[in-house]
Parts: sequence; structure tokens; C-alpha cells
Amino acid sequence: MAGRSHSRVKPSPNPFPESSPDDGSTATGSSGAIVDLLVVFAVVFFVYHLALIVGLGLVAGLFVLSPPVTDNLLSVVASVYAHQGLGHLLSNSIALVVFGWPVARATTRVRFHAFFLLTGAIAGLSQIVLTNAAAAAPIFGVPGTGGVIGASGGVFALLGYLIASNRLSAGLASFVEVPQWLTAVVFVGLAAAVTLATAGPGIALLAHFTGFLVGMLAGRARILHVGTSASR
Repeated sequence: MAGRSHSRVKPSPNPFPESSPDDGSTATGSSGAIVDLLVVFAVVFFVYHLALIVGLGLVAGLFVLSPPVTDNLLSVVASVYAHQGLGHLLSNSIALVVFGWPVARATTRVRFHAFFLLTGAIAGLSQIVLTNAAAAAPIFGVPGTGGVIGASGGVFALLGYLIASNRLSAGLASFVEVPQWLTAVVFVGLAAAVTLATAGPGIALLAHFTGFLVGMLAGRARILHVGTSASR
């Protein structure tokens, strides 16, 4: 961490440091990426359910991540933006606005979209791969996952990022020396607690867990923040 200067930075409503204008990246400080995602959610929801209504099973299947994943690689991306029902769509949209808005304001549009897609895909793949691997081992006695759909993994990643990278967390980390192993334990424990709090029938718990944990790790590294090296 760079040494602190004697000058003071004017506080901002944004919980993250402002980006530098000369970093060569797309402009930050906009919540446009959130609007982008809400529009994509709505369009995909319409197309997916229209395909179900008219009986286009092949088209509808593009939006559900299911094993074997290699048979339909497009679903790795499409499933991140699709939703099973209106309640599913609304809950994820509200969570996206609440948790994603501060993150979107602190990074570029491109980085935000790349982060959301990547973490959402990783979360969905973890649900498929890990549960089906466990189902293949008789000692676990758990059922495999037939399919995953929804933006929850990406949304949980945004929540994890928000928790791990905000000003309060950064301030505590600068004053309290915490061993790496303890940080890892806290991250995993918090991810497990948040995941269990959302448990319910048909919920992809491993996707939630993975998304939140990956988001926290990314937040700790502040990978979405641009041009902030001078202020840290």
C-alpha cells in the first residue's frame, strides 16, 4: 500500500474511490450497465418463455445450463441472463439494482459486464459439475443437478464484491493485520452463511456459494476498480 499524503480527499457518496480520468478505460461513474442488464433480462425472459409456449424446445434449451455442458456451450452464457418465472426475474432484478449499482458506479461498463457474465457462468458450472460429481459417488447420497437457469450467481458475486471492496472493509484491512488463512476462513464461512440464508426448494445453493465467494475474492483484489492505485 502506498504511503498516505497529507492532503485530504473530499468524501463521495460512492463507497468506492473515484477512478482516474487518464487511465484509458471507458468512463466510470455510470449505472448504465445496470440498465443494460435489466433490458437483457427482459428480452431473454420474453424469448425464452415464447419458445416454451410455441413448443420450440430446442430454442428454450439454449437458456438452461444442463449436463453434459459440452453439448450446448451457448447455454453457459445464455443461462446467466434467463429466468424461470416472473418472481425469479423480479427478485434477481431488484437484487441486481441494490448490490450492483455501487459496483457499476466504480468501474467501467465493459468490466462490469465481463465480471457479471464470468462469475455467473462460473457459478452455474460449479452447480452442475460439483453436484453431479457428488451424485456419482454413493457415499454422498445427493442428487445431481438437471439444469441451472438464472442470474443469481452473478448477483451474489456482486454482493460479495461489494462487501469485500467497500471503504469500510478497505479501512479495516489497512489497520488490522489479518493472516491469509484467517481471511480465507472468514470468506468461506460468510459465503456459507449467506448461501444457507437463501436455501429453499429448487435453489442452486452451490451456484450462490460460488458466486459470492468469487465475488469476495475479486473484491479483496479490487479487480474492477480502475485508476485507484494512487489513492490507496
